[in-house]
Amino acid sequence: MKIPACVAAFGAALVLAACGGGSDGESTPTPAQGGGGGAADGAALFTQNCANCHTLAAAGAKGQVGPNLDDLRPGPDLVKSQTENGGGAMPSFKGKLSPEQIQAIADYVSENAGKS
Repeated sequence: MKIPACVAAFGAALVLAACGGGSDGESTPTPAQGGGGGAADGAALFTQNCANCHTLAAAGAKGQVGPNLDDLRPGPDLVKSQTENGGGAMPSFKGKLSPEQIQAIADYVSENAGKS
């Protein structure tokens, strides 16, 4: 079983339950994923790091731990801040993802939230 990023970030059984168990085959990303010398792929990064916990129809994500991003429709600044700093059950991804990767996720979510 591969461990989702939210579990790997905390490494605790409590978070495993909160993140939906992680049996869906998603891999734990490395900071290099999505970067590759070019623009980071916000869709792939979201799927790898966020989809276990958040709902976002555009990504086919149906997580139920974190806020439903289609309902929330956050702007890029809010997504970036939350991704960098974490909060509640959400871990911080600062230092795990590059600033460019975090920005790519923020842009992807803000551009796609509420759209299917």
